[in-house]
Amino acid sequence: MLNAKFCVLLHLKRFQMKNFKRTTITAALPYANGPVHIGHLAGVYVPADIYARYLRLKGEEVILVGGSDEHGVPITLLARTEGVSPQDIVDRYHAIIKKSFEDFGISFDIYSRTTSKIQREIASDFFLKLYEKGEFIEKTSEQYYDEEAKQFLADRYITGTCPHCQSDGAYGDQCEKCGTSLSPLDLVNPKSAISGSVPVLRETKHWYLPLDKHEAWLRKWILEDHKEWKTNVYGQCKSWLDMGLQPRAVSRDLDWGIPLPIPEGEGKVLYVWFDAPIGYISNTKELLPDTWETWWKDPETKLVHFIGKDNIVFHCIVFPAMLKAEGSYILPENVPANEFLNLEGDKISTSRNWAVWLHEYLTDFSDKQDVLRYVLTANAPETKDNDFTWKDFQARNNNELVAIYGNFVNRTLVLTQKYFGGKVPEISELTDFDKETLAEISNLKSLISNQLDNFHFRDAQREAMNLARVGNKYLADTEPWKLAKTDMSRVATILNISLQLCANLSIAFEPFLPFSSRKLRGMLNMSEL
Repeated sequence: MLNAKFCVLLHLKRFQMKNFKRTTITAALPYANGPVHIGHLAGVYVPADIYARYLRLKGEEVILVGGSDEHGVPITLLARTEGVSPQDIVDRYHAIIKKSFEDFGISFDIYSRTTSKIQREIASDFFLKLYEKGEFIEKTSEQYYDEEAKQFLADRYITGTCPHCQSDGAYGDQCEKCGTSLSPLDLVNPKSAISGSVPVLRETKHWYLPLDKHEAWLRKWILEDHKEWKTNVYGQCKSWLDMGLQPRAVSRDLDWGIPLPIPEGEGKVLYVWFDAPIGYISNTKELLPDTWETWWKDPETKLVHFIGKDNIVFHCIVFPAMLKAEGSYILPENVPANEFLNLEGDKISTSRNWAVWLHEYLTDFSDKQDVLRYVLTANAPETKDNDFTWKDFQARNNNELVAIYGNFVNRTLVLTQKYFGGKVPEISELTDFDKETLAEISNLKSLISNQLDNFHFRDAQREAMNLARVGNKYLADTEPWKLAKTDMSRVATILNISLQLCANLSIAFEPFLPFSSRKLRGMLNMSEL
């Protein structure tokens, strides 16, 4: 068995302008009306897990918080279609999603849900505090009402003809065919998706968060204080701010959701965009009932949101405005949002079932979690939309994971077993080439750490693979199998250095390939990190 004492630990340098004692990492709450697919993984969950594992590797205090988003109209629509309750829908998909994340190695410290009792309490209290502070404005407006169903219609409960592309079946919030954002009043020939009847307009009162009131400090906080944010995030925020922010409703007429906790709110629930991000807080309290405030209110805590680009506005503008209005919470230090991942050149579509679903992948490739993690990180849509293809999946597995990483580890362990019975040999004299190789290892460690600190996970993984490339070149250039005939002390030095490289690979790849790294540490007889 190999001795772990030889291992050269990674020296990970931290590049930050501020010093924090701990980090709260949130991963966007997946919507519980279907399973998660590779687009979700590449955009949010693999990057969040990489970052959390990296910080844990450095011995830092960190929690990774997630959960299912279980309120909103699409869930009620699906429930109505299937003839079941909304709770039935979210129970089914929450279980599928949670197990998929566990099997895939997403290392949540907690993965809960927004239908929990604690979420209802915290979201209601959050609303009440803003309500009592006068942070909302009340507005009465006309909204479509279904006289047959006797209820107001949410945007998704209204269909009609798109005024832009003339496509039938457009929703009251968006035309799926041309992608144009709509309001229900824009639709031509609107109909209720519940009864099929023609809806009528009726007055209804709602409460709004006046984002325009927060525009000045948001502009400074984002555009001046956080110029280090990713260009796609910064650019989208600037575009919204330049257009001018408008009040956004925090309530809606619906019977599925957290009831508005005020007497005049009967028959209304918290809008899902207001309810969902509070789930990060309630899930933290569920995990750490006595110390949760430390992770959300202590200025020495760093808050980082991992999301897709469709959630940038909510996490960079809307949620911070909510937190600021409440008054006691910290604001996010970074929101490293990714763009979208396409599948075989086509946009991933759940409605067309054009996706690679995680739970199905884990059934077909039950022990190949790391292959998918590696490919999704290598193709991460960090700055622009990117594409997943099965041909690339095969090529990266065969040409990189097997031919570079696996090949180096295999050759090193086989040679060590052959010449030294599986024992780590002692170093004798180091040549200049040995010293250059060790220096190259050290340089790569710093590069990996720097890339991870700056959320460049694709580049960090590439540098980790370069460690294996260094190892293959070292073995190819030194040819210990030839030297074994004449100079075993030299062979001992070569294999010692190669084993150090293997140990460093198990550490460097821990955030990216946790299953493989655990196996490699077992082969090397290394203790847990």
